[in-house]
Amino acid sequence: MMKEQEAGTIFALDIGTRSIIGMLGREERGRFCVTAIEKEEHDRRAMLDGQIVEIEQVAAVAGEVIRRLEEKSQTKLRRVCVAAAGRALRSQSAGFTLKFDELRKADADLIGQLEAGAVTEAERLIAGDSAGQGRFYMVGYTARQYVVDGYPMTNLMDHRGQVFEADVVSTFLPSGVVESLYAVTNRLGLEVSSLTLEPIAALNAAIPADIRLLNLVLVDIGAGTSDIAVCREGSVVGYTMATVAGDEITELLMRSLLVDFKTGERLKLALGSMEPVQYPDILGLKHEISPANLSEVIQPAAQKLAKEIAGKIQELNGGTPSAVFLAGGGSKLQGLPALVAGELDMSEARVALAGNHFANSAFSDEYQLADPEYATPLGIGASAALGMINDSYMVTLNGYPAKLFRNGTLNLRDVLLMNGFHYGDMMGRTGANLSFTLNGQREFLRGMPGAESKISINGQEAQFSTVVRAGDRIEFTPARSGQSAGLTLGELLGKDYPGTVTVNGQPQPMDYDIRQGDEVQAQGAPVPPRQQRRIRQPEPPKPAPRPEPPRPVFAPRPEPEKPAEPEPEPEPEQKREPEVKLEPEVMPEPEIKPEPEKKVKSEPKPKAAAKPKEPVEEPLPGQLSFGGLPVVLNGAPLRLEPKPQGGDYYLMDLLERSGLDFSKLDRPVDLLVNGAEGQFSQVLRPNDQVTIRYRDE
Repeated sequence: MMKEQEAGTIFALDIGTRSIIGMLGREERGRFCVTAIEKEEHDRRAMLDGQIVEIEQVAAVAGEVIRRLEEKSQTKLRRVCVAAAGRALRSQSAGFTLKFDELRKADADLIGQLEAGAVTEAERLIAGDSAGQGRFYMVGYTARQYVVDGYPMTNLMDHRGQVFEADVVSTFLPSGVVESLYAVTNRLGLEVSSLTLEPIAALNAAIPADIRLLNLVLVDIGAGTSDIAVCREGSVVGYTMATVAGDEITELLMRSLLVDFKTGERLKLALGSMEPVQYPDILGLKHEISPANLSEVIQPAAQKLAKEIAGKIQELNGGTPSAVFLAGGGSKLQGLPALVAGELDMSEARVALAGNHFANSAFSDEYQLADPEYATPLGIGASAALGMINDSYMVTLNGYPAKLFRNGTLNLRDVLLMNGFHYGDMMGRTGANLSFTLNGQREFLRGMPGAESKISINGQEAQFSTVVRAGDRIEFTPARSGQSAGLTLGELLGKDYPGTVTVNGQPQPMDYDIRQGDEVQAQGAPVPPRQQRRIRQPEPPKPAPRPEPPRPVFAPRPEPEKPAEPEPEPEPEQKREPEVKLEPEVMPEPEIKPEPEKKVKSEPKPKAAAKPKEPVEEPLPGQLSFGGLPVVLNGAPLRLEPKPQGGDYYLMDLLERSGLDFSKLDRPVDLLVNGAEGQFSQVLRPNDQVTIRYRDE
């Protein structure tokens, strides 16, 4: 009778394009002790470039591996540790800037805001470049550089300045890769207890932490893809993927020798043998080929593989690394290390097969582990057994397991970014203001402030910079944008206004909702004084509802909620509308709060000498006012009211006022300032002529 899987038993499953490898083991004296290994190849091409195509077929092969492991160990396996393929890993650089009105010292919270903003910008760029390819999720990021008031810094902590910038490289993985992986494990009745990326797992097995101060590269060459990880100064700084791998060799053999896929695979494995190899072609004719001729046939594909890998290494690393480790079944191709070294213009001695360092993290009394093909399954098992990656312990987010891909210490901000939330979910935004003209006079209505996000660990309120530890329970309620300002003609002039009213030259009913930039003309009767106008006050934002918890795979990021329309309450007939006295707007004392923007290189501006301030009454949200920055948007005059927190207006601030839905653009858009091409981060000046509209083609 089989026993149940013990808590300390680690079951690592490597689902590869060509084969599935399963390993059983446990932690013993600080290393992963492997007690059983089973391998089974796919009968047909059920996976393509690391992506599961036929879930049922892959589950059947994995089921056979599991059956044999259970028979060897007499253990019913319930929990499995897996890795998501590096297929379609995408790296994206992005920057983010925070400006302050006065000197500010950089602390952990400020640095976190900068990095989260940059990651969100990278996510936006990835989504734009990958339209129609589904959702991408952030699996890790590295800050490349910080800048304070124009001066580059490697460490921002405790530096003082007014303009802080951060450049990051974020890595994203398509959700389909992980979801198909979970579909297989669910079909097998297994619970996923640990999830990482294949390049991280292979690196953890092949490159010990104590040598990662050097600039090293791990290339995991599978059948469909070659996953690449770069480390230096003690941490992993980036991932990428080459779309060529072992299948390139097999497919060239198929074309050159007219053989089927299985025969091509057998011939590939025979490379390096000393004896001639016999094989049948697709016509049934038998042939024999010498090792020298076989190597000559595959030479073009081997050279292409080496060139592609070297190019990706140079691109991601920014130059030639100190050394390269080749792992995976495809790395055993004869002569490949020398070809890669040649393409990188480095010594052949600095490109080697992985396996020499496996003994640092794993061992076995029954199996020889120094095989580069074991890099990923060994890395999966060792990472889970020894806590080498953060996802080897359980953290819950809103009641469901959170996915933690990144190496090193994680804080709450990292966890949220890795589970589908973004910068806007953490930092609430004020609702859109409303600006229009009434009989040529500029009027202004202010939007409501947003509701702040709430986050706690184990029931205690926490900061985004708080470090996450094993077993933590995280509860997060996203921020909610404030309600946008709104006003009807009836609220502006009175429902029974007897005169003629036009908006932009066209007659409109009194229930017409005034829009940004409208020109209202009221003729034939006096316009009610400001003090007598009745307008609806925007309701303060209600606390955001508890978000749907993340699914075990990845939480889809909550869609931004549209401001809810106020629900009318039953009112007694005698109930009167509240009267709001309207006064000219006075500019409030600017608060020292950051104004986020996309990265812009700029020198700090000298502050003008402070003028004596007279006692003023700060306007309430919803009051009409004058003043601000005059510009012309798409030919219509517009006055931008001073920001509540102070600071400049940028071209990006006018996007929401242009009338275009930037999440659903279907053709190119002109962004012009005074007739010249503008940048999102361009500072607007008085009377600038701004154009934001679809390009005439």
